Amino acid sequence: MGLVFTRLFSFFGNKEARILVLGLDNAGKTTILYRLQMGEVVSTIPTIGFNVETVQYNNIKFQVWDLGGQTSIRPYWRCYFPNTQAIIYVVDSSDTDRLVIAREEFHAILEDLPGALDDAAVTEALELHKIKNRQWSIFKTSAIKGEGLFEGLDWLSNTLKSGGG
Repeated sequence: MGLVFTRLFSFFGNKEARILVLGLDNAGKTTILYRLQMGEVVSTIPTIGFNVETVQYNNIKFQVWDLGGQTSIRPYWRCYFPNTQAIIYVVDSSDTDRLVIAREEFHAILEDLPGALDDAAVTEALELHKIKNRQWSIFKTSAIKGEGLFEGLDWLSNTLKSGGG
């Protein structure tokens, strides 16, 4: 009987997702978290570490992680990236003095690793544009996450099959 209920729940979309709420300190992350979870604004104090709450919405159970935004805590954000389905990045648009910092931190979390080059920069650094007699391509990959690996193999297989190798 339990199997029937399990299948019914999965059929009706009873899904779970892990969400990170990131942003500079005092941007409103914790206020957003508890507004979503409790439906009201609660008094908050600066988050040292993290808060975790479950929010049920549209048949999805969100496990929401609100991470502290102080300068000393931000380098640890990426430790929470594995098994995360989405990031909500909160910016206090009235804190105009720190919008540049908010932008820099946002772009930092988009990098694979701090200082990682994009495709164009790798192409330039390796001078791949000078290779005229060979086919080549760049694929962003992560062996740890398993991203881009099979896309690269697909390209290689297709290139070899078409006689381009």
